[in-house]
Amino acid sequence: RDIGRQLRGLGLVRSPEIIRALVVTRGATARLRAGEYELLGSMSLDDIVTKLVKGDVVRRAVTFPEGSDLEAMARLAAARGIVMEDFLKAARNPAPIRDLDPAAPDLEGYLFPDTYDLTRRPDPGADMVARMVKRFREVIAPDLPRIQASGMTLREVITLASVVELETARPDERPRIAAVFHNRLRKKMPLQTDPTVIYALKKRGGYDGNIRRGDLDMDSPYNTYRFSGLPPGPIASPGREAIRAVLQPADVRDLYFVSRNDGSHQFSDNLADHNRAVFQYQKHRADLASPAVDPAVILPYSGPPLVVPSPSVPSGKSRR
Repeated sequence: RDIGRQLRGLGLVRSPEIIRALVVTRGATARLRAGEYELLGSMSLDDIVTKLVKGDVVRRAVTFPEGSDLEAMARLAAARGIVMEDFLKAARNPAPIRDLDPAAPDLEGYLFPDTYDLTRRPDPGADMVARMVKRFREVIAPDLPRIQASGMTLREVITLASVVELETARPDERPRIAAVFHNRLRKKMPLQTDPTVIYALKKRGGYDGNIRRGDLDMDSPYNTYRFSGLPPGPIASPGREAIRAVLQPADVRDLYFVSRNDGSHQFSDNLADHNRAVFQYQKHRADLASPAVDPAVILPYSGPPLVVPSPSVPSGKSRR
């Protein structure tokens, strides 16, 4: 009857009882699917009921890519009509994840990157955030026993997975990138990963697309060039494969990697081999780090990872 009244209000039927009678006659009373439909005036009543039974809804969706942080997600949501401030208000409330991560100050890392249908509910921002947290819980549930057995907290796993996600777009490299960071953590070596520096700059409102040498000395717990260990929390929302890579890293001894400038990386388990790889693939960047260069020179950042010797790294070591 409610559907019939809506159709009458649109001028598509004369009486709500007509559509009800047709649905009952077709035995479709329990088969009508909720959603938003596009109905044209030229459609017959039978066509309308068929459309409702098939669930041929108008899909308005938003896709949040892997590696998006809260601010980036809020901008994507805003582009699809969700008020940015409403989305961020809900995303900054850690209550929905408190049982899994008591230390979480917000939902960074816990809004699962995926494609979501937009709804017409009263508070679409909060509704979207709630569905993203629910999806995260669904994805992570099978891995919770493995996380518990790993000796890492969920927060540590998601934090490292967010770094892995931003360091490479190649699925085949993620377990090896994860292994590099696991090996560094075991040896008490700093992670020295640019995405954490970028995140710190963004939080300060000072990221313009470039990393300067002075940024590597920034006093921020997210600066993994200055502070050892993991950053205090996730820097983005990792996808399922990045999370799995952290839980199942490659069985390698690698401690370094450098971009080959084609989306892939050269891995090394010792500094000598790494320096040779840096010379081979990043010579022009290494030249920028000569002592004769003004220390304020901008180091262009065109995507992870940069491999540039840094004054903040002990003598003889280059980034990564």
